[in-house]
Amino acid sequence: MNSIDTTALNQLDGITLIDVREEHEYITGHAPTAKNVPLSRFVDRVDEVPRDQTVYIICESGGRSAQAVQWLDGQGFDAVNVEGGTAAWRSAGLPIETGS
Repeated sequence: MNSIDTTALNQLDGITLIDVREEHEYITGHAPTAKNVPLSRFVDRVDEVPRDQTVYIICESGGRSAQAVQWLDGQGFDAVNVEGGTAAWRSAGLPIETGS
């Protein structure tokens, strides 16, 4: 499984970042460009995940995003897990947005 740490991810421009936490978690703080597609509804909403580019998957600590990446890899997507998740993002002092 491919993975990237938050510092390296923050240096990339124009990426697709998908946050798989539940909506109530997402609205309390997320990476500014992250789109919320909760893991609990991920299979039903997979059409929102682009197939023509690498997608970066984030959760709070990296566990749920790893599950999503593993599933996406099996479906032929190019997916990368964000190590440490939003917790590491916050700890690195990177920008956080609230709300949906």
